[in-house]
Amino acid sequence: AKDYELRQYETAKWVSTVIRGETQKEAMRQGFWKLFHYIQGKNDKEMKIDMTVPVTCLIKSGCADFKISFFVPFEHQDSPPQPTNSDVFIEERKAAAIFVRSFGGFASPEKYAEEAEVLARILRNRGQPFHEDFFYTAGYDSPFKLFNRHNEVWYFKK
Repeated sequence: AKDYELRQYETAKWVSTVIRGETQKEAMRQGFWKLFHYIQGKNDKEMKIDMTVPVTCLIKSGCADFKISFFVPFEHQDSPPQPTNSDVFIEERKAAAIFVRSFGGFASPEKYAEEAEVLARILRNRGQPFHEDFFYTAGYDSPFKLFNRHNEVWYFKK
């Protein structure tokens, strides 16, 4: 469809942290730095790991917890270094079909919520079953990139 796509993602490992009781913007900031320290060597192998994209944030309806995640690079998928910070963990996300809506610009929590609502409305109108109680935001750019930015919202297909 022109206003969204359906992607099939394979099972993969992500390094994640959960930030509780903060605004989404503050949770993203705190979560990003915890994960950034992990890839900078704050792990059991003291190994530097390349930064990957996207950076995702799990948004659950009516919940003030935000799970921020970095994709574990392909070369570390089989055995990622274990985090030494107890707030950071490796998770395996199962293979899934995901509805994706992409948009440009600098994404604020409000813009992500707006785009998620647009995608949800489109999916409902087209009779596409999806998990409505949560969505992911996905950011692909460094904060220093000014033009041609790429952001996404993801709903999991039922």
